Amino acid sequence: MELLAFARGPALTFSLAIFVLGVVWRLVGVLALPPWHDYSPPREGAPPNWLAAIRAVFRKMIPHKTFLKDGMFTTINGYVFHFGLAIVVFLFVPHIVLIQSLFGVSWPGLPNGVITGVGGLTAASLLGALAYRLTSPVLKLISRPNDYISWLLTFLPVATGLAATAHVGLRYETMLALHILSVCAFLIWFPFGKLMHAFLFVLSRGATGIRFGHRGAQL
Repeated sequence: MELLAFARGPALTFSLAIFVLGVVWRLVGVLALPPWHDYSPPREGAPPNWLAAIRAVFRKMIPHKTFLKDGMFTTINGYVFHFGLAIVVFLFVPHIVLIQSLFGVSWPGLPNGVITGVGGLTAASLLGALAYRLTSPVLKLISRPNDYISWLLTFLPVATGLAATAHVGLRYETMLALHILSVCAFLIWFPFGKLMHAFLFVLSRGATGIRFGHRGAQL
């Protein structure tokens, strides 16, 4: 079997299965934990739990003003590569065609030139995030292999995708196969590494918001 056929077939099927089962397993594991009960009476004026949870999810998307100056780079850069990844994944026509073949739904995409530009900006943003992590004394101290593996497996699909579309490096079929295989590695790692925060951040922020709201604290 040729590398491209293997990547498009068994490798992609296996990685998607691991991704779906892993994400479900992680979410069930979290949601099945015994519920936390605060038996103290809520503070006067405390918001309903659902409102406190929603507020926490959205308010924490912007750092508190006390930390905004020092965290300006990480905040802006984080938005750049998160939105960049979303645009490249969901608005690149070949990706939309793949999603349609898997789930039967499609939508209009962006021109290839726009996607290439966004992909280049996303790659640069990811490199900036790595450089900041390696040069920040605090981040460097608390970083673990999980952080670097998650970064690498996010960067590789972007880099190989850009190389394939620009016909740089190996022949196109080989670069496309490597791009798909890098996506497969990303999908397999996703449920078990820090990339899972894409799902878990809503639950963790919501739980924090409920707890703080019960006590009458402002997030």
